[in-house]
Amino acid sequence: MKTLVRNYDSLFNEFFNNLPVSAAVSPSANIKETENAYAIELAIPGFTKDNFKIEVHDRTLNVSSVSQADSEEKKENYIRKEFSYNSFSRSFRLPRAVDTDQISATYENGVLNLELPKKEEAKVKEPRLISVN
Repeated sequence: MKTLVRNYDSLFNEFFNNLPVSAAVSPSANIKETENAYAIELAIPGFTKDNFKIEVHDRTLNVSSVSQADSEEKKENYIRKEFSYNSFSRSFRLPRAVDTDQISATYENGVLNLELPKKEEAKVKEPRLISVN
């Protein structure tokens, strides 16, 4: 009986100890440009909007997580617990055309959306006909 338990434990440990662990250094980003703005989409599931710190310094946009460790002790019988909230940081160098005072952010369904409006002088203008006097 002891051998059966030892084999079961060995199989159990081998299975659970060899699971692949992914450690994302920074979230994936999609960046697109429209006539009036740039948009950045960051795939960051598992957070809440309060977990993000977004700041602009000079022409650099920094997005990072602000995660706090829970001190709540749970007395459940976990064999292995891998859920965790890792921190990340991602920076973007902004073009001069971005109006940094008007940047906005929303978080929905695990995607952080950043809207970076262009300055008025950077927007494409319609051609203007100039008459000759």
